[in-house]
Amino acid sequence: MKNAVLLLLTSLILGSCKKNDTTLPTVSSLRVEGTMTVDALSRTYLLNLPPNYNQSSDVPLVIALHGGGGSATQMETNYYLTDKANQSQFAIVYPEGVRSDGILGARTWNAGTCCDYAVEKQIDDVKFISNLIDDLHKKYPRLSTKKIYATGMSNGAMMCYRLACELSNKIAAIAPVAGTMVTTSPCVASRSVPILHIHSKLDTKVPYTGGRSTLGFVVPPVMTGINTWLGIDACNTSVKAVNTLTKYTLTKWLDCNNSAIQIYLTEDGGHSWPGGDKVRAGADAISDAIVANDVIWSFFQQYKLP
Repeated sequence: MKNAVLLLLTSLILGSCKKNDTTLPTVSSLRVEGTMTVDALSRTYLLNLPPNYNQSSDVPLVIALHGGGGSATQMETNYYLTDKANQSQFAIVYPEGVRSDGILGARTWNAGTCCDYAVEKQIDDVKFISNLIDDLHKKYPRLSTKKIYATGMSNGAMMCYRLACELSNKIAAIAPVAGTMVTTSPCVASRSVPILHIHSKLDTKVPYTGGRSTLGFVVPPVMTGINTWLGIDACNTSVKAVNTLTKYTLTKWLDCNNSAIQIYLTEDGGHSWPGGDKVRAGADAISDAIVANDVIWSFFQQYKLP
């Protein structure tokens, strides 16, 4: 009897320690401007941990990829993603593309055929993001290894598709905004990846139906990439729900292999982040059909890696 009581008490004590996560280290700063070296290049990022980080474990992480010419602070400021992450008790990291050697020093991602300097110099951005995920988990072990997500704007959205193809073992779901899939190699995802795509019918910089962008390059239709993923995710393409409202159409494929694919196609806006701010004077109008952050977080919270 004494042994049984002792085992029970020991079990309760160990269980209590695990529940309170007393063995996990705390951090003094919830905001980090980080650097790491990948392929002899100094890569930069901005990390924001939620206010409850030190009292939690298994904290979800969103990777937010800026558009061509953007930056970590620009994406955070214009799209209010950190506010949403803090409210939802998510960590969020804003990696930055490598600066070009031109006058503007624009940052871009090598998403396949786009964009500019990153493609020309064949920057290995997949390796950067993969190494970044590993490094963050080592430094911040309260971060979840199964609840990692990627969202991005424009060129960053294109990069999301490439990450889904090449890092499906690390990323649970993606939410591209105003981009399209431009990978040059066959997509070899090792598992089904849930996808939420947001786009405007009025986008001329990355036209939803594909063709020549007003920026001068040619992009494939969004549905070309979606059709690829309908196959990878083993979706029943004859079973889909189409909800047409005044300001947007929502198309859902739900009969997939532990996954789902959704498209929000807005009637208003342009090449912009719905619910965000203009990145500069003269930029495209902002759609008020949806708040991108709300639908993205609602989508991400449904999925985790197996």
